Amino acid sequence: MWALLVLIGAASVSAHLQNPSFDGQKVFRVLPQNDEQVETLNFLASIMEVDFWQPDSVTLVRPKTQVDFRVEAEKTFEVEDLLKESGIEYEVLIDNLQAAMDAQFDSKVRTASHSYEKYNDWDTIAAWTADIAAQNPDLVSRSVIGKTYEGRPIYLLKVGKRGSNKKAIFMDCGFHAREWISHAFCQWFVKEAVETYGKDTAITTLLNKLDFYVLPVVNIDGYVYTWTNDRMWRKTRSKNAGSICLGTDPNRNLNAGWCTLGASNSPCASTYCGSAPESEKETKALADFIREHLSTIKAYLTIHSYSQLLLFPYSYTYNLPSNYEELNSIAKAASKELASLHNTKYTYGPGATTIYPAAGGSDDWAYDQGIKYSFTFELRDTGRYGFLLPESQIKPTCEETLLAIKYIANYVLEHLY
Repeated sequence: MWALLVLIGAASVSAHLQNPSFDGQKVFRVLPQNDEQVETLNFLASIMEVDFWQPDSVTLVRPKTQVDFRVEAEKTFEVEDLLKESGIEYEVLIDNLQAAMDAQFDSKVRTASHSYEKYNDWDTIAAWTADIAAQNPDLVSRSVIGKTYEGRPIYLLKVGKRGSNKKAIFMDCGFHAREWISHAFCQWFVKEAVETYGKDTAITTLLNKLDFYVLPVVNIDGYVYTWTNDRMWRKTRSKNAGSICLGTDPNRNLNAGWCTLGASNSPCASTYCGSAPESEKETKALADFIREHLSTIKAYLTIHSYSQLLLFPYSYTYNLPSNYEELNSIAKAASKELASLHNTKYTYGPGATTIYPAAGGSDDWAYDQGIKYSFTFELRDTGRYGFLLPESQIKPTCEETLLAIKYIANYVLEHLY
């Protein structure tokens, strides 16, 4: 499909200019051993365009920390030479990014319409939100909580049996545009809710007693752009005053230690924090909705990829949350549940120490609003495919993640506050 898109793009010069060819691009994994080797990576990032996958900025690179990054095809030899010269151990995770992109679409499902086992574009997801609500009026309703920068409606699904005074769990997917497995999970979750209600006792109890607010795609404009122009796009698509660089990292744009650790004030950076907290229409819509429903929302779950982690606050500070012991034991048990199906191993803990410090994230923000059960999932994998997880892994990834989500939701139900 991507090969086809590139061919189509080549037909017109302007489209071709916008459609980068990923042919020959490589993704490297390195493990810098000391400050000197970290400096080499900083130097590398200063002389060429380096797309950091893990961690998501060169400023977060530390000795003994695994680093995954992508470089342009014509720079790969230069990069390998520099790494060898500096004695930095490295491996090539993805040898040809275009081939990995093409290989993503390996689903056996051949349909132009929506499917839970393939990656769906935004128009397909938007139509699905209307269909699933229309087909399950007793369990699902759809509302619009705002508009994106480019004017697209932001759809929210409320999933649960109608009832009064119900507490709720808020879950979102697709903060970062290129993390496609994240978007797939929210759709899968809603499917499981409606298909197993009345059959699976755990799901039935949860939906009878709780509502789930599901935001299937937070960063819709960015997601559309990953389908039309640049599969590796991460940020929103808003214009930045005084800069030719577009977009803000929506998960650095909330008022939780805003623009301090692990966020950049440069509009060209992939972790740009924005001009102010909630400067992005998408994060503002999400934050406004949660603020309006603070009395009922008792847990916040946000789904990202990749690296197989279950994180909780804090990421903007090394301080531990007041209910650290409780959050840690929930994360431990939920990770165990997740691993019980396909033996997928997750690491869990507070964001800052478990991966890296990052300010302005939605889980910290929700926690600071008083939502004491706040978690970030980083789904499969650990780097073999990175952001290009093949469609054949959607089902197993979503199945195992659902086990962890069910565990957390049950815990929340039993510990309402």
